[in-house]
Amino acid sequence: VQLQASGGGLVQAGGSLTLSCVVSGNVFSVNFMAWYRQSPGKERELIADTTSSGAARVADSVKGRFTVFRDNAKKMVWLQMNSLKPEDTAVYYCAADLWVKSEDSASVVYWGQGTLVTVSS
Repeated sequence: VQLQASGGGLVQAGGSLTLSCVVSGNVFSVNFMAWYRQSPGKERELIADTTSSGAARVADSVKGRFTVFRDNAKKMVWLQMNSLKPEDTAVYYCAADLWVKSEDSASVVYWGQGTLVTVSS
């Protein structure tokens, strides 16, 4: 079981990118799915998350510009990023709380490998 993130790249300020993340492998259930980012010298911060029921929220720093959505059947989550700013430059990570087997005693948070987003001014 692993998370695979993709979609990062270089974009000019004001541009858009959509990141995607998929849970590969068989799992019993996928609980929350989230996007974090980390800029050089800064701590990793939560950008957006979504529950299995579809409730979603984004951080104040990206509200109105970023949207998170998921497809439970595909075990995927996306982060649509519009009106990108240079300060959005970071490595973006997806995370998911997975219940791998029904008999497991607890769910586990898995992380993707990170995808770099660079916004040029």
